[in-house]
Amino acid sequence: MSKFPFDIVLFDLDGTLVDSARDLCPAVNHALGVIGRQPVSETETRNMIGGGTDMMLTRALEATGGLVDDETYAKLSEALLEHYWANIANNTVPYPGCLAALDLLADRGCTLAVVTNKSEKPARQLLDALGLTHRFAAIYGGDTLGRERAKPLPDMLEAAIADCGGGSAVMIGDSTYDVRAGKAAGLPVVACRYGYHDVPVQDLGGDVMIDNFDELVAVLEDL
Repeated sequence: MSKFPFDIVLFDLDGTLVDSARDLCPAVNHALGVIGRQPVSETETRNMIGGGTDMMLTRALEATGGLVDDETYAKLSEALLEHYWANIANNTVPYPGCLAALDLLADRGCTLAVVTNKSEKPARQLLDALGLTHRFAAIYGGDTLGRERAKPLPDMLEAAIADCGGGSAVMIGDSTYDVRAGKAAGLPVVACRYGYHDVPVQDLGGDVMIDNFDELVAVLEDL
């Protein structure tokens, strides 16, 4: 078998590794309910994910009547996070084929890492609950280096690559945050047609696209 082209594979979390809208949607609606707003559907929520929970809450408020003052926003953000942390893995699951693909990449000698705009604490909490933490040599959240250094900046990708020992790397994600961060870090990017898209899927701009995890290893071998 020829050498696998990548030493390190970086993954976004929500909408890439796991289908977390199943638990994020109820959390958003819990927060909206605090001020009597109408709930958003899970389908709508999937298009609000991508920049962390603050961005998701902002989009939900915009969709249900407009933004609120800072004091109310802080109260809603706290309500959202408390609900989410208490129910973080009630319904969230890895996408079909995810675990098998991670196994294949490990067998190819790849070091794996998570780089997500989700805050590090809930990201680790979710990975722990799903029994996935041990698979990743580095886990970076949107606040690990400070929010001002989250995706689409390349900082957390570069830090994760360093933590993984350096080498050739590739970014896997489902939003423009992932694609832009990967490009800024000088990496090839695989965009997921499934997941949560902040723009129409054809506009994500990755080097290659996959429909599911069954395609990932072969696509990486061809990159």
